Amino acid sequence: MKLTVFGATGGTGREIVRQALAAGHEVTAVVRDPARLTVTGERLVVRRTDLSDPDALREAVTGRDAVLSGLGARSRADAGVVARLTRSVLTAMEVEGVRRLLVVSAAPLGPVPEGQAVVDKVVLAVINSVLKDVYADLRVMESHLAAGSADWTAVRPPRLTNGRGTGAYRRVVGGTPPRGRSLARADVAHAMLAMVGDPATVRQGVGVAY
Repeated sequence: MKLTVFGATGGTGREIVRQALAAGHEVTAVVRDPARLTVTGERLVVRRTDLSDPDALREAVTGRDAVLSGLGARSRADAGVVARLTRSVLTAMEVEGVRRLLVVSAAPLGPVPEGQAVVDKVVLAVINSVLKDVYADLRVMESHLAAGSADWTAVRPPRLTNGRGTGAYRRVVGGTPPRGRSLARADVAHAMLAMVGDPATVRQGVGVAY
């Protein structure tokens, strides 16, 4: 497949690029600073592009089978950037007739699993309070997805780690895995690539966790 990856210099984005190349896909990585992308490969094209300009993104998405976004706020001060940049991506995709889009969101945006322990609910409330601006950004991003015509999937992991991918994670389409507390970025990337061709995940939030 021909894939475009946004946020390719972040932890999840690098894993998406690395795993996609290993699987034999052609990858276009859209970045602001090419020096920060340490992944290399014969099937990799790196494009330095202004992510806030939909017209500048059109060439990066045209003719792609799917677009995957690892965009995320690096700190609470970055809250707002994900929704804004994802909207630019959606606009560019719509103009070029590209439909499949997978993005990284977060578990707190999904439904609370039945039978969730009280202590987990308390912890979740604290996390939501501390990161409320980041989650508000992601909620706006998901509202842009829902309002558009793209065949989107919002992948909602819990706390991200830099551990090795195992492939042994749980996935709930339209829901949240109970007692899911963490997931390696490598497995987020694995899950996203596995969902590219899965019609059951189209226009759905998908919870993923160990």
